[in-house]
Amino acid sequence: MYLKEEIEELKEKARQIRVLIIKMLAKAKSGHPGGSLSIADIMACLYFKILRHDPKRPDWEERDRVHVSKGHCCPAWYAALALSGYFPIEELWSLRRLGSILQGHPDRRTPGVEVASGSLGQGLSVGLGMALGVRLDKKDCKVYVILGDGEIQEGNIWEAAMAAAHYKVDNLYAILDYNRFQIDGKVEEVMNIEPIVDKWKAFGWNVTECDGHNIEDILRAFSQASSTKGKPTCIIAHTIKGKGVSFMENVVDFHGRAPTEEEAERALKELGDL
Repeated sequence: MYLKEEIEELKEKARQIRVLIIKMLAKAKSGHPGGSLSIADIMACLYFKILRHDPKRPDWEERDRVHVSKGHCCPAWYAALALSGYFPIEELWSLRRLGSILQGHPDRRTPGVEVASGSLGQGLSVGLGMALGVRLDKKDCKVYVILGDGEIQEGNIWEAAMAAAHYKVDNLYAILDYNRFQIDGKVEEVMNIEPIVDKWKAFGWNVTECDGHNIEDILRAFSQASSTKGKPTCIIAHTIKGKGVSFMENVVDFHGRAPTEEEAERALKELGDL
């Protein structure tokens, strides 16, 4: 059970993450708002409640690991890292600039980023390697991999899923951002992934679902996942593409189009920043 104050604080962190996403994308004039906005609540819960981490020591051996496999949604990750203290907020305004520590897809020059991502379909294999590695080192560390729903159309995901269950890697958690849109349109029309719960279960995973925009429900899912032993867990987070900005919600055009100055102003007003 969580205190009301804790829940409200996490809601505020998610709002701040969304504000920073809009500001940095508008300044960069490029990037991916839709999927970044849809994982804001998840990132708030991870970085301000769930993870064992130390922003002052990004390479701390006992840290939990995060890998955002859908790397194009790194603005949400960068915002969470900045708010956590991994680097100054001002660094966010250098997004996608030549020489910046914040590239359009993550790489290791960013404090808090474990490994480069953005080539979709590879992230669960990366997370599995991390989880096996810390287990071999006899460390009690958890590994969280954030996947896109369009991304799991890739066969490599399911090879990793099969291996993770086979080796009973219970410190590995896949978080599926199920916002039902990908770059070419609706997931169900491009390549339907249903029945998604049954598929993960058939591959030997523990599966739990949550409302990806309800803080209490997200925390409940993480709690259920952490109590599961002997198998990896997939958290299927039901989300809305572009969540928090009315004219971006469920609009496929905002998968990879940054807001104009006017759109950013409207978005920030909706988010309570103007």
